[in-house]
Amino acid sequence: MTTLSTAAAQPSTDPPAPADAPLLTIAQVAGRTGLTAHTLRYYEQDGLLLVPVPRSSSGQRRYREEDVAWIVLVTRLRSTGMSITGVREYAELVRQGPSTEQARLDLLLRHRERVLAQLAEVTEHLGAVDRKIDIYTARLAARN
Repeated sequence: MTTLSTAAAQPSTDPPAPADAPLLTIAQVAGRTGLTAHTLRYYEQDGLLLVPVPRSSSGQRRYREEDVAWIVLVTRLRSTGMSITGVREYAELVRQGPSTEQARLDLLLRHRERVLAQLAEVTEHLGAVDRKIDIYTARLAARN
């Protein structure tokens, strides 16, 4: 099993969790992330997590804080339109270590450009909605 630094896994600059930090159940992680247990299992099975989630002696998943931080990042990438393939590629680059930082940066910069293009399009559509609101507001004000 590959050991990764917390800095590679976490999207923030939070200090690493202590070694004796409590492990979380799949239900607890689902509650914290807003994902379903099914989605969390899928993320693990589909290679979107950095390392396999540790299991208890009875086989139940036990998530670490760094697992949760990574899941939050994956959720953000997905929410901004990154494909499962893109997330899997990014996760694989992170697993490969610091030598892939340029490739990771390139991948994230490409994703950022796509997100900015989507944001511009949504902003344009919002402008059309705002114009209609202004028309109806003016019409109703003129009637009163």
